[in-house]
Amino acid sequence: MCHDRGYLVTQDELDQSLENFKEVFGDRPSERRPARSELTILVAHNDDPTDQMFIFFPEEPKIGIKTIKAICTQMQEQNITRAIIVVQMQEQNITRAIIVVQVGMTPSAKQAIIDMAPKYTLEQFVEAELMVNITEHELVPEHVVMNNDEKAELLARYKLKESQIPRIQLSDPVARYFGLRRGQVVKIIRSSET
Repeated sequence: MCHDRGYLVTQDELDQSLENFKEVFGDRPSERRPARSELTILVAHNDDPTDQMFIFFPEEPKIGIKTIKAICTQMQEQNITRAIIVVQMQEQNITRAIIVVQVGMTPSAKQAIIDMAPKYTLEQFVEAELMVNITEHELVPEHVVMNNDEKAELLARYKLKESQIPRIQLSDPVARYFGLRRGQVVKIIRSSET
């Protein structure tokens, strides 16, 4: 998912087999191998190395407001604006994070994420949502996130205003997968009968 969003992920990580993953991190969850905290990663964007994002796997099955507040306090102390949970970070400017939870979040934790939205980009996924890459499903057409230049070219080519472009819901599974924000345009490539 990080690679599809344009973040730097090593080829070794992309090609890693399940057996290799088990060798590195273990395959005994009852013994906390792999420990979810070991799976936390920090990635930088291809185009802008200062645009960094954390992917965090909390140990708790269900995240509550206490965990969110502790995370936010730690983020403020470290001047991090693109992460939600930080593991001993030096001064970094991170404002974007993905939280992968086992079961879900309490309503108060969800509200805390909404409250942090102006300052931080926080996304939450349940593990089951990431078991399959939905963009590789045969019924899901190819989606390409357009940059600002491509968007301007599209609007000029078809003489459109931004308000005339069809909308995609922020809760759409593919929009969530790509981490789309308001104002971004996606080119959907599908076969046509004509």
